[in-house]
Amino acid sequence: MLSYSSYMLTAVAALLVTCNALPKYPGIPGLPSIPGLPGRDDLKGKTHLSGLRGASGSLVGPSVKHLTCPQGLPNSLNTELHKVLVNLKHRLSRLKGVLVLKGKIREVGEKILASNGKKVDFASALASCEDARGTLATPMNEEENKAILGIVKKYNQYAYLGIKEGEDSGQFKYLNGMPVNYTKWHQNEPNGKKTEKCVEMYTDGSWNDKKCNLHRLTICEF
Repeated sequence: MLSYSSYMLTAVAALLVTCNALPKYPGIPGLPSIPGLPGRDDLKGKTHLSGLRGASGSLVGPSVKHLTCPQGLPNSLNTELHKVLVNLKHRLSRLKGVLVLKGKIREVGEKILASNGKKVDFASALASCEDARGTLATPMNEEENKAILGIVKKYNQYAYLGIKEGEDSGQFKYLNGMPVNYTKWHQNEPNGKKTEKCVEMYTDGSWNDKKCNLHRLTICEF
């Protein structure tokens, strides 16, 4: 866990990035001078009035003009912040390596797959994934399907997928409402005809539509 000083350093770094990213706006130009009035009977005209001076061009964006940004961190703090970030990255890398080695997680593309080994109904499986800031494992291609299958085989249990039947019979969609663009249905599936609205993965990697109240393995993706 990061120390209090580490959090403070991270906050300062975020502030510096924000300040450097703010656009600069030029000052408002001054008004032109007003010419003097012409003289009468060879009398000298009155001296012209000077134009008004423009506003200073040191303003930052219109909604943040009162924000004062620091002029950079001292070298000592820059060094300490760098050390904290490098150490955190190293520790996370080691932790991920241990989890992969123990078969707790699997990486596929930009996704990380993980299971808590629990068998619950669809709603509970989805809730546990969302509580962990993820969602149910949803294969979008053959490679991802094989990665999920690896966890299914490890536990030797059928698993729910992040796919459900829509309003139209036989039309299955991802949990975000988009139609599926990759399928791996078992022979003669799906055949529930709106009575089996959830999808499970068999231990051979093929899919079957199933009732959502049955208990199946929870696999999440992040």
